[in-house]
Amino acid sequence: MCIDAVPPPSPRLTRRGVLAGAAALAGTAGVSGAALATPASAAPRTTATQRSTAPRGGNLVLRGGTLLDPATGDVIEDAVVVIEDGTVRAAGARGEVATPEGVTVLDAHGKWILPGLVDAHIHLSTVAEARDAVRGGATTVRSGSTSFYQDIAIRELARQVPAQAPRLKAAGVFVTPDLGDTVLADPDLTPLARLRGGVRSPEALRRVVEVNLARGADVIKTRVNERAGLPEQDPLTQVYSYEQLSEIVGAARRGGKGVLCHSYSEKGCHDAVTAGIRSLEHGVFVGERTLHEMRRRDTYFTPTLTAIAGLVEESDPVLAERGRTYLPVLKRAVRAAHELGVPLAAGTDSSGGKVDRIGREVELMREAGLPALDAIRTATTGAARLLGLDKRVGRLARGYAGDAIVVDGDPLADISVLKNPVRVVRTGIPV
Repeated sequence: MCIDAVPPPSPRLTRRGVLAGAAALAGTAGVSGAALATPASAAPRTTATQRSTAPRGGNLVLRGGTLLDPATGDVIEDAVVVIEDGTVRAAGARGEVATPEGVTVLDAHGKWILPGLVDAHIHLSTVAEARDAVRGGATTVRSGSTSFYQDIAIRELARQVPAQAPRLKAAGVFVTPDLGDTVLADPDLTPLARLRGGVRSPEALRRVVEVNLARGADVIKTRVNERAGLPEQDPLTQVYSYEQLSEIVGAARRGGKGVLCHSYSEKGCHDAVTAGIRSLEHGVFVGERTLHEMRRRDTYFTPTLTAIAGLVEESDPVLAERGRTYLPVLKRAVRAAHELGVPLAAGTDSSGGKVDRIGREVELMREAGLPALDAIRTATTGAARLLGLDKRVGRLARGYAGDAIVVDGDPLADISVLKNPVRVVRTGIPV
């Protein structure tokens, strides 16, 4: 059974209502008020007056700590970072950078200063989760999808009240065979409930992508295998073919967007990569031939080691055994990917109300065999490049976002310090 032939969804038909509903679900309506009800991205045009009253970042000086630049590996002792209107204006040694008068100074003596970290795979559905992510050091994130566009509302919250939420690339709703209650997320999705076999036909696959793009998704999320976190499912079972994945990738590309793909089996990983996805998520059993293909295509690997390690602690014996079996296999895959030059990005796959610290993912990257600096890059410069933000985040250099973490020790010697930042700064605002 196919869906009826219908024109693409209008971006103006329901987007404002969708965002308002998503804001209510995420708990953002009370925080951001009317700003979320009429987001800048939904308005037909922005006037000069509106631009002048748009929220800006803070003014702050970080002084006295040891500054690490992940891009170069340079370490600067007794450093000064000057942030104006949420953007870094200068960074360097104390004698080389003037401290402006009348600006709040955050003393970082005895600490290390790094750029805010990037979580490239996280599911944020509420204000509380967004706050937890920022407080844990993730000042920029990429959504792994939400059920009712809450991530799009949180993205708008982050623009209005940056200290409340990380800068976010939204994935909207999951392109998956069984949408479940997500068919209620948008009037343009409800006709898909009539499909007996789920979202599998080319028309249905394109429809979910088109609706996501019309509602403002920055990326598209799909799957090729079943889930590892549900004991009744087999993560090696393939749910979409190469041809179906190609339909999804093609529809996303027509909208100028990339695709991240939940994957486990080697065949599934290979089908997803050759179909043209931008990043492979989880990828426990990814093989050498697929890693070589990823290197050739510049396809990212986001292994979500934290999520797989978390299975070991599950009370369900099937999940616990799955975690014990999968984690060492995934660590070997990460090490092989790094040795081959496959780009890696850190992502926790946090969901369901619990937000894992992105520093833990970096620690697991180190345990997998990456040198400390390369592990840090997976949550800074590397992940920023995946998100298309490498000119804005991942470093504390002139023109970059004023996002920073202050940690109690040298992360190059003890990477675990990233799990518990003593201070977090978001666009020049201490959180």
